[in-house]
Amino acid sequence: MPESSAEFDGRRAGDSGNPVSNWTARDTGWMLNLFGTAIGAGILYLPISAGVGGIWPLIILSMLAGPMVWLAHRNLVRFCLSGKDPAANITSTVRDHFGEKAGQVLTFAYFLSIYPIILLYGIGITNVVLSFIEHQLHMEIPSRLWLCLSLVVLLVAVMHAGETWMLRAVKLLCYPLVAVLLGISLYLVPQWNLSAFDQPVDFHGVCVTLFLTTPLLIFSFNHSPACSAFAQAYRVQIKDEEACARKTAQILKRNTQLLLVVILLFVFSSVLSLSAEDMAQAKTENLPILSILANRSGNPFFSIIAPCIAFLAIASSWFGVYLGTLEGIQGLVVQQWVKKWPDKPVHTTGLKRFSVIFVVLTCWIAGYANWSVIGMVEMVVVPVLATILYLMPVYGFYRVERLKHFRQPLLDGFTVLVGLIAITAFLLDKIF
Repeated sequence: MPESSAEFDGRRAGDSGNPVSNWTARDTGWMLNLFGTAIGAGILYLPISAGVGGIWPLIILSMLAGPMVWLAHRNLVRFCLSGKDPAANITSTVRDHFGEKAGQVLTFAYFLSIYPIILLYGIGITNVVLSFIEHQLHMEIPSRLWLCLSLVVLLVAVMHAGETWMLRAVKLLCYPLVAVLLGISLYLVPQWNLSAFDQPVDFHGVCVTLFLTTPLLIFSFNHSPACSAFAQAYRVQIKDEEACARKTAQILKRNTQLLLVVILLFVFSSVLSLSAEDMAQAKTENLPILSILANRSGNPFFSIIAPCIAFLAIASSWFGVYLGTLEGIQGLVVQQWVKKWPDKPVHTTGLKRFSVIFVVLTCWIAGYANWSVIGMVEMVVVPVLATILYLMPVYGFYRVERLKHFRQPLLDGFTVLVGLIAITAFLLDKIF
């Protein structure tokens, strides 16, 4: 991990004064890190899945998205803050609360919910850069083997340059990404077809669309891979657990607001600019929304901007997913080590090095081989993610006495219902 979380002592510039009430540059950096983690490839497919059923399901989804995203991630961060050790990550906190056996299962599930995504990003960023070099720059295509390694090593190196540099890199990626997405959304406004609002409300169709879109909605707004490192960074700085919970909740709230503005404006603008036939074609051909816009308009602007958005989205998402992947790997290794050598301490430095090398090598192999891991991501990530993000923290609130002050029965019931709907909808969609 970067100098990170566990080693950060709050002496950075901009952290003076009351760390809870004052908003600092560091808070902005972490807000954008969470934002960047969420704004992955799902954003480009969400308009299609949400819009294919018409405008009314989309309006309802936009009303539900805020509470869904805010409550689930706030619960997960609160859970992560509750470990006995201030420097503990999610895997050790799970073991503290649920015991060794349950901890092993949940740590493995946590790893499965994140690791395939970083492989997908290693493949995706290589493909995006190669395509950009070939089609936009019209240059000779470099060796895929060395290009992939260079990109992965560059992203990893930024992470290990320290928390300050990592947050600066996130800002550098997220600001243009926000600007571009907002720019496209506003660019499409003159092309809006408001006759979509004249469509009659089909209650059954609306319910089916809401049901089937929930898994993708969860994935598109997901920033859970960064939540543990985020909680750990602030827990080390702010010793009081309640104060730390308020501070992290403040950052999560602003992050959720930014996500809703950027993503929902982009989704609405895309949906209102395309016909039902365009949406059906996109769904059939499994194309991202920008490909449909480019094909329909023939505007060269989209052929240039699409790979830029993809690069920024993948690179900004990488940082949060990378943190979660390292935690998952280290948690699994520690579990096996403790089982075999309970009296022998884990070599922390060696474990960190092993985790980094494992991520670099596997992302390099996946990126070079250009594996098709999208199916694996869908089959593994979505149901496991819904379980860890929407169900596990709430279960902890009612199972662990130390967490009882976080209980909010009505809101907790809503969060659990969303998680169950997402898992059920995903499974039924795959079966039928």
